Amino acid sequence: QVQLVESGGGLVQAGDSLRLSCAASGGTFSNYATGWFRQAPGKEREFVATIKWSGGSTYYADSVKGRFTISRDNAKNTVYLQMNSLKPDDTAVYYCARRTRVWRKIPTAPGEYDYWGQGTQVTVSS
Repeated sequence: QVQLVESGGGLVQAGDSLRLSCAASGGTFSNYATGWFRQAPGKEREFVATIKWSGGSTYYADSVKGRFTISRDNAKNTVYLQMNSLKPDDTAVYYCARRTRVWRKIPTAPGEYDYWGQGTQVTVSS
């Protein structure tokens, strides 16, 4: 019933930019934090960035700091991931996720999120 839908992925060259979107539909649910994760073939799903809905504090993985920016549009219930200076190592399926429970620590593990989208493919060629 409640769905998260990612969009904006594609095939780009190293140094290019992309903006991913994550839109919620199908119902209303609590939103404490919305995060982006990515998973490359043969690797585990890894944390990319997250944003607190109240206040908008943001947190990033070391691998994307200074290149990626997470933001949100409250009216559209949409979260964005602006990706600049893309590298081949950024190639992965990107997922957005929502946490509906308040925690004391910053949620950076997949198990700390409650709703997931189906993912969007990002491929960066050298």
